[in-house]
Amino acid sequence: MSYGRGGRSDPLERVTQRFQHRVLRRDSDRYARIRGPMYLTHLSLTNFRNFVRLESDFLHGLTILVGANAQGKTSLLEAIYFLAGAGSPHARSERELINFLALRESPSVARVVAELHRRDRLQRIEIRLILEPPEPGSEPRLRKEVLLNGVKRRVGDLPGVFNAVMFLPQDMRVIEGSPGERRRFLDGALTQADPVYSGTLADYTKVLAQRNALLKQLQDHGADNGQLSFWDEQLVSLAATTIRARAVAMRELEGLAGPIHLKLSRGKESLRLQYQPACRPAERADGQLGLPLPGPIDWAGISREAIRNDLYQALLDTRAEEIARGLTILGPHRDDFSFLANGLDLRQYGSRGQNRTAMLALKLAEVDWLRQRTGEQPVLLLDEVLAELDVERRQDLMARVATAHQAVMTAADLEMFPDSSDQSPTIWQIQAGTVRPMASL
Repeated sequence: MSYGRGGRSDPLERVTQRFQHRVLRRDSDRYARIRGPMYLTHLSLTNFRNFVRLESDFLHGLTILVGANAQGKTSLLEAIYFLAGAGSPHARSERELINFLALRESPSVARVVAELHRRDRLQRIEIRLILEPPEPGSEPRLRKEVLLNGVKRRVGDLPGVFNAVMFLPQDMRVIEGSPGERRRFLDGALTQADPVYSGTLADYTKVLAQRNALLKQLQDHGADNGQLSFWDEQLVSLAATTIRARAVAMRELEGLAGPIHLKLSRGKESLRLQYQPACRPAERADGQLGLPLPGPIDWAGISREAIRNDLYQALLDTRAEEIARGLTILGPHRDDFSFLANGLDLRQYGSRGQNRTAMLALKLAEVDWLRQRTGEQPVLLLDEVLAELDVERRQDLMARVATAHQAVMTAADLEMFPDSSDQSPTIWQIQAGTVRPMASL
């Protein structure tokens, strides 16, 4: 491991050549000992957040990052998670990911490079964030470059190459925040589990934008609304695929999260996840799906074709309202789901502790779910997860973390970790963007 934040980084190509040379000469015996699931073996950061330069090897099992606030703990987790899809759950703008010293350079470049072991082969991911100098009268343009094993690829090719599950304190917004927060969580999980889903969702977003533009035009100027028929067909086809994928994922996640939540709550609470698409067949009065259905609907048990047909009819029924409003009011862009503990909606009635336990259960379930879906064990990333848990829940959580093939956790103080003779984690101290090893627990 190399440390330090002082000095300016090497030019991009020189750093790349040095990295490739180091990879080629690395002792092959190190990898001969590695068998089994995918895991991160090495991480290299250049001008990412408050890391000017970092080279770090990772091992199986648990790594604990210890340090005060604003020293780089969360940034290191963020860099690892960035490998899964070149997206940050923490940054308001991706320009924030480039170190402030590098912003003085033109162009400004940040790099995240990782080596992974996947079954019996090695893989290398490189993501570059390049802030180019602005043209006269324009703003600087940020672009991404993705290289897989040295070959340039699209950002859309990243999902499925590396999987990670990350818990941040602000993830409580998934339960407590807007429906958009819950959709983002579910879409992010599905994108890692099924690369085809990402393309379907992107296509749906494009069709939705086109349809909304036409609705706005009809609202403002009026015209033959028969033009909507083409976009209706496109929209419902993509929407049905999206809704069906979400419904199946929610049912699978619920089956995994329930037992975990029961354990974390010491048997006091049962967790349910209830999917709530914007178009509900119980409100229809024609066909099989229009029958009055008591209780929550098992959307995973409804076929894609049935969802498509019902949504298409719903669009016809609401056409006048959509034209009057100039936007599409039905579809997966307005879906939601709820967390129920012992039948109570946690968004409305859950305490902070209940909501945190439910979110942790969902994240831990996501690890198992991704493994089942992809055949690979994702890396588990937990940021300040112990801070609001009592001693018993910390013990239960750490017992669960111990089952992960690779996990990275942050904490301000090692005293938060319960004593356990079964774990011998790797411990790093992070201070001002530098990393150094510490003694074991």
